[in-house]
Amino acid sequence: MQVLAIFIPIIAALLLPLLFKKVRAIHTGWFVLLVPLALLGYYIPFVKMTMNGDTAISTFEWIPSLNISFTSYLDGLSILFSILITGIGSLVVLYSIFYLDKTKEQLHNFYIYLLMFMTAMLGVVQSDHVITLYLFWELTSISSFLLIGYWFNRDKSRFGALKSMMITVAGGLMMLGGFVLLSIMGDSFSIRELIANASHIANHEYFTLALVLILLGAFTKSAQFPFYIWLPDAMEAPTPVSAYLHSATMVKAGIYLVARFTPIFAVSEVWIWLVAGIGLLTLFWGSLFGAKQTDLKGILAFSTVSQLGLIMSLLGVSAMAFHVEDAASNVFKYAGFAAIFHLINHATFKGSLFMIAGIVDHETGTRDIRKLGGLMSLMPVSFTVALIGSFSMAGLPPFNGFLSKEMFLTAMLSVQEFNLFNFETFGVLFPIIAWIASVFTFVYSFYFVFKTFTGKLQLEKLPKKPHEAPVGMLVSPVILASFVVAIFFIPNIIGVYFVKPAVAAIQPFLYTSPNQVNIEVQAWHGHITTELLMTIGVVIVGLLLFVSLAKWQKAYYVWPNKLSLNSLYDFILDFVLEEGVENFSNLYMTGSIRKYLTYMFAAITTIVISTLFITDAFVVSFENVSPIAIYDITLIIVLVIGTLTTLFAKSRITAIVGLGAVGYTVALFFVIFNAPDLALTQLVIETISVALFLMVFYHLPKLERVEERMRFQIGRAIISIAVGAMVTLLALSAHSQKLIASISEYYKETVYSLAGGGNIVNVILVDYRGFDTLFEIAVLGIAGMGIYAMIKLRLSRKEKANENQ
Repeated sequence: MQVLAIFIPIIAALLLPLLFKKVRAIHTGWFVLLVPLALLGYYIPFVKMTMNGDTAISTFEWIPSLNISFTSYLDGLSILFSILITGIGSLVVLYSIFYLDKTKEQLHNFYIYLLMFMTAMLGVVQSDHVITLYLFWELTSISSFLLIGYWFNRDKSRFGALKSMMITVAGGLMMLGGFVLLSIMGDSFSIRELIANASHIANHEYFTLALVLILLGAFTKSAQFPFYIWLPDAMEAPTPVSAYLHSATMVKAGIYLVARFTPIFAVSEVWIWLVAGIGLLTLFWGSLFGAKQTDLKGILAFSTVSQLGLIMSLLGVSAMAFHVEDAASNVFKYAGFAAIFHLINHATFKGSLFMIAGIVDHETGTRDIRKLGGLMSLMPVSFTVALIGSFSMAGLPPFNGFLSKEMFLTAMLSVQEFNLFNFETFGVLFPIIAWIASVFTFVYSFYFVFKTFTGKLQLEKLPKKPHEAPVGMLVSPVILASFVVAIFFIPNIIGVYFVKPAVAAIQPFLYTSPNQVNIEVQAWHGHITTELLMTIGVVIVGLLLFVSLAKWQKAYYVWPNKLSLNSLYDFILDFVLEEGVENFSNLYMTGSIRKYLTYMFAAITTIVISTLFITDAFVVSFENVSPIAIYDITLIIVLVIGTLTTLFAKSRITAIVGLGAVGYTVALFFVIFNAPDLALTQLVIETISVALFLMVFYHLPKLERVEERMRFQIGRAIISIAVGAMVTLLALSAHSQKLIASISEYYKETVYSLAGGGNIVNVILVDYRGFDTLFEIAVLGIAGMGIYAMIKLRLSRKEKANENQ
């Protein structure tokens, strides 16, 4: 059941088209809502198990011969993500019922993509097998591509969908390379076994390479600098998609990956510097440019980038705890706790803010913040939810974001105490950058809520007359906003049930059980702390910058747009897809078959001959060579004469006869070499070929020979000689030595025991090479259908021409 639960959403998706057609009176979303609610109810009971440090494992063997299986592994980390995926998913589906009009939208497509994505995310966070994790990982990219491009008639939607897939799929391929290297080093595909074997893996020469490749996958998926550029363009998706993918699920997949593999890579300074450094840079960059945006969802996109960077930097700092001897008392343990705690908090306040942005767009007809303002009195509930979410994002009390932000500042201050890997020198930059980023986070949070809901109402600029959203659309954001407030007052309950089990999973070198995570969250520590003073400074400076925003906001446009990362992406895409590839292909795609053969033969001969000499495979030995009899020489002479006749014949009949003579001569060679099966096959094929040629030659145009003087070309002569030399060298080397054992012995030993056949040639073709033979038949079938279609098309054109006459 545990593995089946992962696939329930995609199984349900198969039934949606039927429901959409048969039950049009009811919004399809009501049926879809049952799926995440049922899964949420299934996963909640596992929380008690993970609280005690226990785990649940279930395996379904997929490809046993390759040791590939679907293994669902539920521990504190995976159950937390599973509950977020299904819990937030339930609220998003409920929100979408009122957001998407059942009479105007293709709802079955939308919910199929959404359920596909839900299965993909559940697979990512529960997979213990790295290959199946990768498969689910790429399924998230495909399904998110479909969701972002749901409104495919819009250019921006298609562009955003393509951009997100190009970047995340490229990162996924890098990650796959890291997984392969990791499985080679650890001799296992199981993440649990790799973690258990971490000390051995750390000494391998490929360790750092695997680390970097896996981080590339995580950074692209979680929109870290410089790969974040896909996220703002993904805001063209319907708001329910943004609320789901970009607050609690897809963008958190990279966070999950880093957290899951921290026990393996925490030993490396490269891991610590990259995760903590790139995370902090992303936090700073995203917060800095959040206040530049004029689209409500654009502001939230950059805020998401910055918040993801915050969580990523905390995970990097948490790895420092691996290098501290007194693990029980070191301050770095707060970083891991803060990362998980803020991950939960971010899902609540950011999900509610995305929904409010959608409500504003839905009820006013625009997301352009320059046209908005004064909506507080017309949309009081929406304003209240936006205020709660924005204040939490800014790190103000009494909201959950304040608690995790204080822990974040504690972690950043602790970096100065780490005396390894040059952190004693550069560690002072961490709290400075963190504070500056917090200031701009405060600015864009206030910018989002107050520029939208306060100030002057500009009705003349709004496409629609604004009013409060219907109750059904408000339920989901109100629930999330309630969690934002509630968590502030009961943080340690959330800590016991969700945060501590997840922390124990990502820091097994610190804790063997969640009960050992002796961290308590407090809003007030009984005295003024450095973190509190930093927060006061954030509020003061942030307010000053927000009040004067109009004066310095123009500074964003000083930097030319041509030098942006988006422009670089556009340039690369245009070069690869249009100018560069077209110009390069024009160099060799000339339409000349002779040139194509020249390229191919040159490449093949270079590769084969070089390989022979580099690997010392060229050996000539005449031992155990059969004597050459007079009939062998006679057949060779006939073969040469037949070949030359085919080349220089002046009529097609002569050429066909010469070609048939070559084929029948080869069949005689098979008879001499005691290969009757091959001889019989060759005779049948040759007979059929000659008969077909004789049947159709009448319909072919006359063979005309034009006298033309052709210059001798040294290049072609070299390639011709090289091809002949290659075949000769390859034949001599294959006869003279074997670099690896011949597979023929395996065939001899297993032809009867495994395949149940007595004829080795037949068994090879039908069993050992069954797929190859099947595909060859398929190719012939496709070619036959193509020829038949061309003949029918030609006949139909003739019939039409006759009718016109």
